[in-house]
Amino acid sequence: MTQDQGLIFAILAVTMGLFLWGRFRHDVVALAALLASTVAGLIAPELAFAGFGHPAVITVACILVLSHGLQRTGAIDAVTRRMLPADAGPMVSMAALLGLGAFLSGFMNNVGAMALLMPVAIQMAGRLSLRPGQVLMPLAFGTILGGMTTLVGTPPNMIVSGFRAEAGLGAFGFFDFAPIGASVAVAGVAAIVLIGWRLVPKRKAAAGDDYETGAYMAELRVPEGSKAVGLTIRGFEREIDVSGAQIVAMIRAKTRVNAPHGGRRIKAGDLLVLEGETDAISKALSVFDVTLDLAKPSESETDASQEDEIVLRELVVQSGAALLDRSAVDIGMRTRFGLNLLALSREGRRPHRRLREITLKPGDLLLVQGPPEAISQFAADMGCLPLGPRDLRLPNPRKAIFAGTIMLGSIALVTLGLLPAAIAFALGVLASMVLRTVPMREVYTAIDWPVVVLLAALIPVAGAMESTGAAALLANFLIGTVAQGNAVVALVLVLVTTMFLSDVMNNAATAAVMCPIALGIASALGVSPDSFLMAVAIGASCAFLTPIGHQNNTLILGPGGFGFGDYWRLGLPLEALIVGLSLPLLLVVWPL
Repeated sequence: MTQDQGLIFAILAVTMGLFLWGRFRHDVVALAALLASTVAGLIAPELAFAGFGHPAVITVACILVLSHGLQRTGAIDAVTRRMLPADAGPMVSMAALLGLGAFLSGFMNNVGAMALLMPVAIQMAGRLSLRPGQVLMPLAFGTILGGMTTLVGTPPNMIVSGFRAEAGLGAFGFFDFAPIGASVAVAGVAAIVLIGWRLVPKRKAAAGDDYETGAYMAELRVPEGSKAVGLTIRGFEREIDVSGAQIVAMIRAKTRVNAPHGGRRIKAGDLLVLEGETDAISKALSVFDVTLDLAKPSESETDASQEDEIVLRELVVQSGAALLDRSAVDIGMRTRFGLNLLALSREGRRPHRRLREITLKPGDLLLVQGPPEAISQFAADMGCLPLGPRDLRLPNPRKAIFAGTIMLGSIALVTLGLLPAAIAFALGVLASMVLRTVPMREVYTAIDWPVVVLLAALIPVAGAMESTGAAALLANFLIGTVAQGNAVVALVLVLVTTMFLSDVMNNAATAAVMCPIALGIASALGVSPDSFLMAVAIGASCAFLTPIGHQNNTLILGPGGFGFGDYWRLGLPLEALIVGLSLPLLLVVWPL
């Protein structure tokens, strides 16, 4: 092993360790890996940021903009209303929802498809008297499966195509992923609809007409004259015992007592931290005349907003949101947006800080109070999704037709081989701006910049693996030690390894790391690299065991009431099915 090879292996090991740790955002870790490789002399300084011009990165950014146009104009809403049954049973409803989600994910960003259908899934769960998670997890997995079917369905497919082009074999075509991807998606969706949704852990009671979102933490101020004054903690909880709420902390004179003794008496001015559903919090407010501890607006704010309609909305925090690792105070929720954070739900962990000081994480649920327009602006700017009827977007039928035509036109240009994907979809973005399906001010905000930076930073690092010979060294080790020179065993090894890595780190990062290794294995064995590259594409898209492998899994963490270990019950059988189905298909469609 040369010094350069040792350096790149060390940088990759630290990078993967940081991905697994989760303390820092994936794009920050990827940028650190890029700079470390450049400083170490493994990447030429003039090529360090060449990844930002890589066709795969440009295509991903453009697809995000076009997907935003489909959402904003209401084009997908119209399709959803026409294709989803209003009164069918669980299996038919689930099949229609997952089928639509998988189809949409093949032609737009799969996180966008999931965001569009989440409120529909929650309403469906209520209509069918199912737990929300029983619909949300199948939908998340269905949209991930759908992304495997086309070039633009998911970033790993575009990365794999880019590596094939750089290897001198040309890029994959738009539907080259379909023979295996569509077969796996159809089989996976069918398995989920027939059996899989029953394997989802049932974490909450049936939703009925409303939907469950896990226990919230709310801070209740006890004023003078409240019925709660003089009661013990135990007596307070007894009054609302039916709701299942409990007091998890008490703050008195700026001193917080966690799990206060049941015999401790409540005094005026105390702040009670209550854990419970929204109904329980409402009951506590009405029974004891306590109040939510809210930030007080300035006089000018009060004058400006006193005539506005004040509503409550539940929002889920997305991966890569602008408010991640920041608190309500940090982002100026009250001063900037005129909103109050009433409660926060984070499944599996109990916050031990003041509500407005808690740093927010992906999957958190926020109960927000304020004017609908302000909540809509906050959600758009900060990267949150509303749970419930999406009354914050005004459909425009004329622009919806334009948005759909632009997307279909871009796809046609790629499919017919008239233009490369990056150019075709960039033309689509230009057309979107000209026709105003995406307003100028929203073009850049529609792009998930952490994903773009992640891809752009890791592509040169992956190139360094090839240029230093590290990829070939690792490939030869795997072939000689594990696969014993057997190409089929090596193919299984690549597929399963990629699938495992995708479960514990970002799927795009997994594809960027595994592509050079796959190419090295194919070269060492003297076989076609296409089956190995396709194995990477499939494995990188199959992140079903954890909430961190894919953004769609993270989105349902709070709304479904899931814990970290809840995904494998459905995810593990699904991954086993995919391995068993995709391996023979790889050997037939892309023979060695």
